[in-house]
Amino acid sequence: MKIAILTSGILPVPAVQGGAVENLIDMYLAFNDQHQLHDITIYSIAHDEAKRHPALSSKVNHYRYIDTKSVVAKLRKKLHKAVNGQEYYHYTIEYYLEQALQHIQNHDYDAVIVENRPGYVLKLASQTPARIILHLHNDFLNSSIPHAKEIYDSATRIITISDFITSRVRTIQADDKKCVMVHNGLDLDRFSPEHATPANRESLGIGQDDFVLIFTGRVIPEKGIDKLIQAMLLLKEYQHIRLLVLGSSFYANEQTDNEFVSNLKERARELGDRLIFTGYTPYEKVPSMLALANVAVLPSVWDEPFGMACLEAMSMGLPVITTDRGGIKEVANSSTAIIVPADDRLPSRLAVAILDLYNAPDRCKEMGQQAHLTAQYFSKDIFAQKLFLSLL
Repeated sequence: MKIAILTSGILPVPAVQGGAVENLIDMYLAFNDQHQLHDITIYSIAHDEAKRHPALSSKVNHYRYIDTKSVVAKLRKKLHKAVNGQEYYHYTIEYYLEQALQHIQNHDYDAVIVENRPGYVLKLASQTPARIILHLHNDFLNSSIPHAKEIYDSATRIITISDFITSRVRTIQADDKKCVMVHNGLDLDRFSPEHATPANRESLGIGQDDFVLIFTGRVIPEKGIDKLIQAMLLLKEYQHIRLLVLGSSFYANEQTDNEFVSNLKERARELGDRLIFTGYTPYEKVPSMLALANVAVLPSVWDEPFGMACLEAMSMGLPVITTDRGGIKEVANSSTAIIVPADDRLPSRLAVAILDLYNAPDRCKEMGQQAHLTAQYFSKDIFAQKLFLSLL
Protein backbone atom coordinates (compact mmCIF):
# COMPACT_ATOMS: atom_id res chain seq x y z
CA MET A 1 0.00 0.00 0.00
CA LYS A 2 1.20 3.51 -0.80
CA ILE A 3 0.65 5.70 2.27
CA ALA A 4 1.16 9.36 3.16
CA ILE A 5 1.47 10.51 6.77
CA LEU A 6 0.54 14.01 7.88
CA THR A 7 2.12 14.91 11.23
CA SER A 8 1.00 17.60 13.66
CA GLY A 9 3.02 20.28 11.87
CA ILE A 10 4.62 21.35 15.16
CA LEU A 11 7.43 18.89 15.93
CA PRO A 12 9.68 17.03 13.48
CA VAL A 13 9.84 13.35 12.60
CA PRO A 14 12.08 11.56 13.48
CA ALA A 15 11.28 12.77 16.99
CA VAL A 16 14.51 14.64 17.65
CA GLN A 17 12.61 17.20 19.74
CA GLY A 18 10.44 14.70 21.57
CA GLY A 19 6.66 14.55 21.42
CA ALA A 20 4.47 11.57 22.28
CA VAL A 21 2.81 11.39 18.87
CA GLU A 22 6.11 11.82 17.04
CA ASN A 23 7.73 9.01 19.04
CA LEU A 24 4.84 6.71 18.17
CA ILE A 25 5.21 7.57 14.48
CA ASP A 26 8.90 6.64 14.74
CA MET A 27 7.83 3.37 16.32
CA TYR A 28 5.54 2.18 13.56
CA LEU A 29 7.87 3.48 10.85
CA ALA A 30 10.67 1.35 12.32
CA PHE A 31 8.35 -1.67 12.18
CA ASN A 32 7.54 -0.88 8.56
CA ASP A 33 11.23 -0.55 7.73
CA GLN A 34 11.95 -3.91 9.35
CA HIS A 35 9.12 -5.80 7.67
CA GLN A 36 8.91 -3.85 4.37
CA LEU A 37 5.12 -3.66 4.53
CA HIS A 38 4.22 -0.40 2.80
CA ASP A 39 5.67 2.46 0.79
CA ILE A 40 5.27 5.42 3.16
CA THR A 41 5.97 9.12 2.74
CA ILE A 42 6.11 11.22 5.90
CA TYR A 43 5.46 14.95 5.66
CA SER A 44 7.33 16.64 8.50
CA ILE A 45 8.40 20.16 9.34
CA ALA A 46 12.08 20.66 8.57
CA HIS A 47 14.73 20.27 11.27
CA ASP A 48 18.48 19.93 10.73
CA GLU A 49 18.94 17.12 13.24
CA ALA A 50 15.98 15.19 11.83
CA LYS A 51 17.46 15.41 8.33
CA ARG A 52 20.64 13.73 9.58
CA HIS A 53 18.84 10.92 11.39
CA PRO A 54 19.75 7.30 10.46
CA ALA A 55 16.05 6.54 9.88
CA LEU A 56 16.26 8.46 6.60
CA SER A 57 18.26 5.60 5.06
CA SER A 58 15.10 3.46 4.91
CA LYS A 59 14.10 2.15 1.49
CA VAL A 60 10.38 2.09 2.30
CA ASN A 61 9.96 5.15 4.53
CA HIS A 62 10.51 8.44 2.71
CA TYR A 63 10.79 11.73 4.59
CA ARG A 64 9.68 14.95 2.92
CA TYR A 65 10.55 18.10 4.88
CA ILE A 66 8.60 21.34 4.78
CA ASP A 67 10.39 24.56 5.65
CA THR A 68 8.43 26.57 8.22
CA LYS A 69 11.23 28.43 10.01
CA SER A 70 13.31 30.30 7.40
CA VAL A 71 12.75 33.97 6.64
CA VAL A 72 11.15 33.07 3.30
CA ALA A 73 8.86 30.53 4.97
CA LYS A 74 7.77 33.05 7.59
CA LEU A 75 6.86 35.54 4.88
CA ARG A 76 4.92 32.84 3.02
CA LYS A 77 3.07 31.89 6.20
CA LYS A 78 1.99 35.49 6.73
CA LEU A 79 0.85 35.69 3.12
CA HIS A 80 -1.11 32.47 3.62
CA LYS A 81 -2.81 34.02 6.65
CA ALA A 82 -3.61 37.22 4.77
CA VAL A 83 -5.16 35.33 1.86
CA ASN A 84 -7.02 32.63 3.79
CA GLY A 85 -7.86 34.36 7.07
CA GLN A 86 -8.74 32.25 10.09
CA GLU A 87 -8.89 28.55 9.19
CA TYR A 88 -9.36 25.48 11.35
CA TYR A 89 -5.92 25.71 12.96
CA HIS A 90 -3.34 28.42 13.55
CA TYR A 91 -2.02 29.72 10.25
CA THR A 92 1.43 28.16 10.82
CA ILE A 93 -0.15 24.70 10.91
CA GLU A 94 -2.43 25.48 7.98
CA TYR A 95 0.63 26.57 5.97
CA TYR A 96 2.33 23.23 6.67
CA LEU A 97 -0.83 21.43 5.53
CA GLU A 98 -1.07 23.47 2.33
CA GLN A 99 2.54 22.67 1.43
CA ALA A 100 2.01 18.97 2.09
CA LEU A 101 -1.23 18.90 0.08
CA GLN A 102 0.48 20.34 -2.98
CA HIS A 103 2.73 17.29 -3.03
CA ILE A 104 0.02 14.79 -2.07
CA GLN A 105 -2.19 15.90 -4.95
CA ASN A 106 0.53 14.89 -7.40
CA HIS A 107 0.95 11.38 -6.02
CA ASP A 108 -1.46 8.46 -6.08
CA TYR A 109 -1.65 7.45 -2.45
CA ASP A 110 -3.93 4.64 -1.37
CA ALA A 111 -4.33 6.14 2.08
CA VAL A 112 -3.40 9.24 4.05
CA ILE A 113 -2.87 8.83 7.78
CA VAL A 114 -3.70 12.03 9.66
CA GLU A 115 -1.91 12.11 12.98
CA ASN A 116 -4.12 13.77 15.61
CA ARG A 117 -5.35 16.67 13.45
CA PRO A 118 -9.07 16.13 12.69
CA GLY A 119 -9.23 19.52 10.97
CA TYR A 120 -6.91 18.24 8.22
CA VAL A 121 -9.63 15.83 7.14
CA LEU A 122 -11.82 18.69 5.92
CA LYS A 123 -9.31 19.76 3.26
CA LEU A 124 -8.12 16.27 2.40
CA ALA A 125 -11.60 15.06 1.56
CA SER A 126 -11.87 17.53 -1.32
CA GLN A 127 -8.30 17.25 -2.59
CA THR A 128 -7.43 13.55 -2.71
CA PRO A 129 -9.31 10.35 -3.59
CA ALA A 130 -7.18 8.43 -1.08
CA ARG A 131 -8.73 6.78 1.97
CA ILE A 132 -8.41 9.13 4.95
CA ILE A 133 -7.35 7.46 8.19
CA LEU A 134 -7.53 9.66 11.30
CA HIS A 135 -5.20 8.44 14.06
CA LEU A 136 -6.65 10.13 17.12
CA HIS A 137 -4.41 10.56 20.17
CA ASN A 138 -6.45 13.15 22.07
CA ASP A 139 -10.05 14.12 22.72
CA PHE A 140 -10.09 16.24 19.56
CA LEU A 141 -13.19 14.78 17.89
CA ASN A 142 -16.47 14.79 19.80
CA SER A 143 -19.88 16.39 19.45
CA SER A 144 -18.65 19.76 20.75
CA ILE A 145 -15.83 20.12 18.18
CA PRO A 146 -16.39 22.50 15.22
CA HIS A 147 -17.47 20.62 12.06
CA ALA A 148 -17.45 17.36 14.04
CA LYS A 149 -20.03 15.53 11.90
CA GLU A 150 -18.44 16.68 8.65
CA ILE A 151 -15.03 15.47 9.83
CA TYR A 152 -16.48 12.17 11.01
CA ASP A 153 -18.30 11.59 7.71
CA SER A 154 -15.19 12.46 5.66
CA ALA A 155 -12.88 10.05 7.46
CA THR A 156 -12.73 6.49 6.11
CA ARG A 157 -11.51 5.12 9.42
CA ILE A 158 -10.73 6.52 12.86
CA ILE A 159 -8.03 4.76 14.87
CA THR A 160 -8.28 5.70 18.55
CA ILE A 161 -5.64 5.06 21.19
CA SER A 162 -8.07 4.07 23.94
CA ASP A 163 -11.66 3.09 24.63
CA PHE A 164 -12.02 6.46 26.32
CA ILE A 165 -11.22 8.32 23.09
CA THR A 166 -13.57 6.00 21.18
CA SER A 167 -16.37 6.87 23.60
CA ARG A 168 -15.79 10.56 22.91
CA VAL A 169 -15.98 10.07 19.12
CA ARG A 170 -19.24 8.18 19.59
CA THR A 171 -20.89 11.29 21.00
CA ILE A 172 -21.05 12.27 17.30
CA GLN A 173 -22.32 8.94 15.99
CA ALA A 174 -23.71 6.53 18.57
CA ASP A 175 -23.86 3.60 16.14
CA ASP A 176 -20.30 4.27 14.94
CA LYS A 177 -18.64 1.65 12.76
CA LYS A 178 -15.54 3.64 11.80
CA CYS A 179 -13.59 3.56 15.07
CA VAL A 180 -10.93 0.93 15.68
CA MET A 181 -9.09 1.05 19.00
CA VAL A 182 -5.33 0.37 19.03
CA HIS A 183 -3.57 1.00 22.33
CA ASN A 184 -0.24 2.80 22.13
CA GLY A 185 2.96 0.80 22.36
CA LEU A 186 6.30 1.20 24.08
CA ASP A 187 9.89 0.23 23.40
CA LEU A 188 10.12 -2.37 26.15
CA ASP A 189 13.85 -2.84 25.60
CA ARG A 190 14.53 0.84 26.24
CA PHE A 191 12.14 0.97 29.20
CA SER A 192 13.52 -2.09 30.94
CA PRO A 193 15.00 -2.40 34.44
CA GLU A 194 17.42 -4.96 32.99
CA HIS A 195 18.76 -2.63 30.31
CA ALA A 196 18.53 0.87 31.82
CA THR A 197 21.40 1.99 34.03
CA PRO A 198 20.07 4.08 36.93
CA ALA A 199 21.09 7.73 36.89
CA ASN A 200 23.63 8.68 39.55
CA ARG A 201 21.78 9.56 42.75
CA GLU A 202 24.71 11.46 44.19
CA SER A 203 24.88 13.80 41.19
CA LEU A 204 21.25 14.74 41.87
CA GLY A 205 21.80 15.20 45.59
CA ILE A 206 19.80 12.07 46.44
CA GLY A 207 20.95 9.74 49.21
CA GLN A 208 21.11 5.97 48.84
CA ASP A 209 18.54 5.58 51.63
CA ASP A 210 16.09 8.09 50.20
CA PHE A 211 12.65 6.98 48.99
CA VAL A 212 12.37 8.61 45.57
CA LEU A 213 9.10 9.61 43.96
CA ILE A 214 9.25 10.56 40.29
CA PHE A 215 6.94 12.67 38.16
CA THR A 216 7.45 12.60 34.38
CA GLY A 217 5.66 14.72 31.82
CA ARG A 218 4.88 18.27 30.97
CA VAL A 219 4.87 20.60 33.96
CA ILE A 220 1.40 22.02 33.40
CA PRO A 221 -1.74 22.28 35.58
CA GLU A 222 -3.51 19.40 33.79
CA LYS A 223 -0.87 16.94 34.98
CA GLY A 224 -1.61 17.68 38.64
CA ILE A 225 1.97 18.52 39.58
CA ASP A 226 0.77 21.32 41.89
CA LYS A 227 -1.37 18.76 43.76
CA LEU A 228 1.67 16.52 44.14
CA ILE A 229 3.72 19.36 45.59
CA GLN A 230 0.89 20.04 48.05
CA ALA A 231 1.06 16.36 49.02
CA MET A 232 4.81 16.67 49.57
CA LEU A 233 4.21 19.64 51.86
CA LEU A 234 1.83 17.46 53.88
CA LEU A 235 4.69 14.96 54.20
CA LYS A 236 7.41 17.49 55.07
CA GLU A 237 8.33 15.66 58.28
CA TYR A 238 9.41 12.61 56.24
CA GLN A 239 12.90 13.80 55.35
CA HIS A 240 13.81 10.71 53.31
CA ILE A 241 10.91 11.06 50.87
CA ARG A 242 12.24 12.93 47.83
CA LEU A 243 10.46 14.06 44.66
CA LEU A 244 12.13 14.20 41.26
CA VAL A 245 10.22 16.24 38.65
CA LEU A 246 11.21 15.47 35.04
CA GLY A 247 9.85 17.81 32.44
CA SER A 248 9.27 21.36 31.30
CA SER A 249 6.21 23.32 30.27
CA PHE A 250 6.52 22.32 26.60
CA TYR A 251 8.63 19.36 25.46
CA ALA A 252 12.07 20.62 24.39
CA ASN A 253 11.36 24.07 25.75
CA GLU A 254 14.37 25.07 27.86
CA GLN A 255 13.45 28.73 28.11
CA THR A 256 12.83 30.70 31.29
CA ASP A 257 10.14 29.22 33.53
CA ASN A 258 6.59 30.34 32.82
CA GLU A 259 4.38 31.76 35.57
CA PHE A 260 2.94 28.38 36.55
CA VAL A 261 6.37 26.74 36.97
CA SER A 262 7.78 29.78 38.80
CA ASN A 263 4.87 29.66 41.25
CA LEU A 264 5.40 25.93 41.76
CA LYS A 265 9.05 26.45 42.64
CA GLU A 266 8.18 29.26 45.00
CA ARG A 267 5.65 27.09 46.84
CA ALA A 268 8.18 24.26 46.97
CA ARG A 269 10.93 26.30 48.64
CA GLU A 270 9.81 24.96 52.00
CA LEU A 271 10.79 21.47 50.85
CA GLY A 272 14.37 22.49 50.15
CA ASP A 273 16.44 19.85 48.41
CA ARG A 274 13.72 17.22 48.88
CA LEU A 275 12.23 18.43 45.60
CA ILE A 276 14.36 18.41 42.45
CA PHE A 277 13.29 19.99 39.16
CA THR A 278 15.38 18.61 36.28
CA GLY A 279 13.75 20.69 33.53
CA TYR A 280 13.41 19.17 30.07
CA THR A 281 14.93 15.69 29.93
CA PRO A 282 15.62 14.08 26.52
CA TYR A 283 13.43 11.03 25.98
CA GLU A 284 16.39 8.66 25.73
CA LYS A 285 17.43 9.61 29.28
CA VAL A 286 14.02 9.04 30.87
CA PRO A 287 14.53 5.27 31.53
CA SER A 288 17.70 5.89 33.55
CA MET A 289 15.89 8.50 35.64
CA LEU A 290 12.97 6.15 36.24
CA ALA A 291 15.44 3.41 37.20
CA LEU A 292 16.65 5.33 40.26
CA ALA A 293 13.11 5.89 41.61
CA ASN A 294 10.96 3.84 43.95
CA VAL A 295 7.49 5.00 42.90
CA ALA A 296 6.05 7.00 39.99
CA VAL A 297 3.39 9.56 40.91
CA LEU A 298 1.32 10.78 37.97
CA PRO A 299 -1.69 12.69 39.36
CA SER A 300 -3.45 13.92 36.23
CA VAL A 301 -6.49 16.09 36.84
CA TRP A 302 -7.64 16.00 33.21
CA ASP A 303 -8.86 13.07 31.14
CA GLU A 304 -5.66 11.43 29.96
CA PRO A 305 -6.25 9.95 26.51
CA PHE A 306 -4.12 6.90 27.33
CA GLY A 307 -1.52 7.15 30.10
CA MET A 308 1.85 6.75 28.40
CA ALA A 309 3.80 8.07 31.40
CA CYS A 310 2.13 5.37 33.52
CA LEU A 311 3.10 2.70 31.02
CA GLU A 312 6.72 3.87 30.87
CA ALA A 313 7.01 3.75 34.67
CA MET A 314 5.31 0.36 34.85
CA SER A 315 7.62 -1.08 32.23
CA MET A 316 10.55 0.02 34.41
CA GLY A 317 9.09 -2.00 37.28
CA LEU A 318 7.73 0.93 39.27
CA PRO A 319 4.44 0.90 41.17
CA VAL A 320 2.34 3.89 40.20
CA ILE A 321 0.18 6.34 42.11
CA THR A 322 -2.26 7.95 39.70
CA THR A 323 -5.83 9.14 39.20
CA ASP A 324 -8.97 7.73 37.64
CA ARG A 325 -9.11 10.11 34.68
CA GLY A 326 -9.66 9.23 31.03
CA GLY A 327 -7.84 6.20 29.66
CA ILE A 328 -5.45 5.69 32.59
CA LYS A 329 -7.36 2.68 33.90
CA GLU A 330 -6.86 0.95 30.54
CA VAL A 331 -3.14 0.88 31.40
CA ALA A 332 -2.96 0.68 35.19
CA ASN A 333 -5.06 -1.40 37.58
CA SER A 334 -5.26 -2.19 41.30
CA SER A 335 -2.42 -4.72 41.11
CA THR A 336 0.00 -2.25 39.54
CA ALA A 337 -1.14 1.11 40.91
CA ILE A 338 -2.92 3.00 43.63
CA ILE A 339 -5.63 4.84 41.71
CA VAL A 340 -7.31 7.74 43.51
CA PRO A 341 -10.14 10.13 42.57
CA ALA A 342 -9.00 13.46 41.13
CA ASP A 343 -11.24 15.47 43.45
CA ASP A 344 -10.70 18.40 45.82
CA ARG A 345 -9.04 16.03 48.32
CA LEU A 346 -6.40 14.93 45.82
CA PRO A 347 -3.32 16.26 47.73
CA SER A 348 -4.26 14.39 50.89
CA ARG A 349 -5.17 11.26 48.91
CA LEU A 350 -1.75 11.36 47.25
CA ALA A 351 -0.02 11.82 50.61
CA VAL A 352 -1.82 8.78 52.06
CA ALA A 353 -0.97 6.65 49.00
CA ILE A 354 2.69 7.69 49.17
CA LEU A 355 2.89 6.73 52.84
CA ASP A 356 1.15 3.41 52.13
CA LEU A 357 3.98 2.41 49.78
CA TYR A 358 6.73 4.07 51.83
CA ASN A 359 5.74 1.99 54.86
CA ALA A 360 5.23 -1.26 52.93
CA PRO A 361 8.39 -2.11 50.96
CA ASP A 362 7.19 -5.64 50.20
CA ARG A 363 3.94 -4.37 48.70
CA CYS A 364 5.87 -1.74 46.77
CA LYS A 365 8.15 -4.41 45.29
CA GLU A 366 5.27 -6.76 44.45
CA MET A 367 3.30 -4.00 42.68
CA GLY A 368 6.40 -3.03 40.72
CA GLN A 369 6.92 -6.60 39.54
CA GLN A 370 3.29 -6.89 38.46
CA ALA A 371 3.53 -3.51 36.71
CA HIS A 372 6.50 -4.73 34.68
CA LEU A 373 4.62 -7.87 33.64
CA THR A 374 1.50 -5.91 32.68
CA ALA A 375 3.53 -3.52 30.51
CA GLN A 376 4.64 -6.41 28.30
CA TYR A 377 1.18 -6.42 26.68
CA PHE A 378 1.93 -2.96 25.23
CA SER A 379 5.03 -3.70 23.16
CA LYS A 380 5.90 -1.49 20.20
CA ASP A 381 5.65 -4.44 17.80
CA ILE A 382 2.16 -5.38 18.97
CA PHE A 383 1.14 -1.74 18.58
CA ALA A 384 2.60 -1.37 15.08
CA GLN A 385 1.20 -4.69 13.86
CA LYS A 386 -2.31 -3.82 15.07
CA LEU A 387 -2.05 -0.33 13.60
CA PHE A 388 -1.17 -1.57 10.13
CA LEU A 389 -3.84 -4.28 10.29
CA SER A 390 -6.42 -1.62 11.12
CA LEU A 391 -5.68 0.09 7.80
CA LEU A 392 -6.99 -2.86 5.81
